[in-house]
Amino acid sequence: MSKIADLNNSLLLLNSIYSSLTKSEQKVADTVLKDPEATVFYTITDLAEKAEVGETSVIRLCRKLGYKGYQEFKLSLVQVLATPSEQVHGKIEESDDLDQIMKKMTSQNSQAVQNSTSLLNVQELQQAIDAILAARKILFFGVGSSGITAQDAKYRFMRLGFNVDAGSDGHIIAMNASLVEKGDVVVGISSSGSTKDLVDAVRLAKQKGAYILCLTNHARSPIANQSDVVLLATAKETPLQGGAFSSKLAQIHLLDILSTAVAMQMKDQTYRALEHTAKSVLDKLY
Repeated sequence: MSKIADLNNSLLLLNSIYSSLTKSEQKVADTVLKDPEATVFYTITDLAEKAEVGETSVIRLCRKLGYKGYQEFKLSLVQVLATPSEQVHGKIEESDDLDQIMKKMTSQNSQAVQNSTSLLNVQELQQAIDAILAARKILFFGVGSSGITAQDAKYRFMRLGFNVDAGSDGHIIAMNASLVEKGDVVVGISSSGSTKDLVDAVRLAKQKGAYILCLTNHARSPIANQSDVVLLATAKETPLQGGAFSSKLAQIHLLDILSTAVAMQMKDQTYRALEHTAKSVLDKLY
């Protein structure tokens, strides 16, 4: 990062160079300065839309500020706005005792699950169920923390008797995407919806004829633009909270609804599969 960005106060810096910005860049700056707290939760697409400019204007502004890209700018913004405690734990205060922390985290996680359920579109959920029931193969893709969620999803659907795999490495995801066929279902999992390795793989899988389902926190994200069905989770993450448990709980909750609904619509097959897989590990238990 340049010396400019090392000042570590992106808001002051933004004001200081404002007059030298282009009109489009000033629109982005105005949007950020108007509500910096909300900006830390925007994807680059969200910010560009709210400023009514192209994404390139956002990128240019970030680089003029001395940042390599939008994510680095957001990270600096979080550091300016929040105390060390708030950066990691949201609304939890340093003065909170253990009981208060426990209650706040429970409330935050419960709210993430409830909000995600309220956003769930029944028609889109049924479309996702129909695609999975008809799938030749199901592939769950995720990078970083979302890759762990993808592995959880693989385990669940494998126990239900589906031909399923999961990938979390960018190269493995790309190679798997290149081999999909029509009749396969690819499920892309990304809180931001903007992870390049994942979006590129999903785009490739779509070109190959796969049905694309995504699980994300952002309806207008790059991965959502490539998807046939979008399932929205609502837990918010700042750049310092990547992999926050509230986001993972919201993702797992939606996957639990999806897998349970799938199981209910093909009871005989899934019951047999659950019985077989349960028996297969009986000798692994004391």
